Amino acid sequence: MSAISSALKTAPLLAGLLLAGATTASAVEPLDDTSAIVTIGGSVTEIVYALGAGDAVIGRDTTSTYPPEALALPDIGYMRQLSPEGILSVNPSAIISIEGAGPPETMEVMEKADVDLAFVPEDYSRDGIIEKVTTIGKLLGREDQAQTLADEIAAELDPVLAKNAARDPEETKSAIFILSLRGGKVMGSGTGTAANGVIEAAGLENAFGDFAGYKTLSDEAVIEAAPDVILLMDGAAGNHVPKNEDIASQPALALTPAGEAMAIYRIDPVGMMNFGPRFGENLSKLTAEIYGD
Repeated sequence: MSAISSALKTAPLLAGLLLAGATTASAVEPLDDTSAIVTIGGSVTEIVYALGAGDAVIGRDTTSTYPPEALALPDIGYMRQLSPEGILSVNPSAIISIEGAGPPETMEVMEKADVDLAFVPEDYSRDGIIEKVTTIGKLLGREDQAQTLADEIAAELDPVLAKNAARDPEETKSAIFILSLRGGKVMGSGTGTAANGVIEAAGLENAFGDFAGYKTLSDEAVIEAAPDVILLMDGAAGNHVPKNEDIASQPALALTPAGEAMAIYRIDPVGMMNFGPRFGENLSKLTAEIYGD
């Protein structure tokens, strides 16, 4: 029997994935057996450990790289390219997955298997982080610990968000997030992404904000966006992440205010873009770097 929690605001990509037994986060029931858990999604794994249940985790997906002890566990595959065999190979009693993992066919097989399967809602916002924590706390039967963690997250995050929200509009900077520069073309973030969530939380305006998801943009579109700030993942995210010299040598980027000033800032893909417990700490640092406060 599965305990599936869906988002209060379900992402379109998951529309066909959540099955008939799905419930809202407010109706989540504790998992029947949490003795051997597979966690899917970096923020899910981090929260499970933060709630003191790390000893029960027996497998994790490729995106789950924090805390360091999670790296010693079997890797069951990339969260969007999972196979039933990979998940079941570690013989879990329960699976806690971030919403959007898949493919749907794999999750349908897991639904029919003799193992509890729970989805945790994903929303790239302050409330989304709190919702993850409280949902996982309910699934693990650790609601008191989850409330404590949620309170700690809010205490660190809320003052930064309030300061950014109160910033003078004339001082607000525009930003673009660059996922890659494959073929010399900018692949940037529009709305509905973790990158856009970071941009908004940092008190910035998304200069590419008129399309959804990630998109390869023309040089003309990049120049027209005229960002004050360029955001990138840090080098730990892999070789596809552009270096500063790549930005400087890309003709369109070099003509933007951000490119001319080399106003380039790096984001921790695990500590920040996962929208987990360390988001507030990373947001505070990023905001201070960009705005100097």
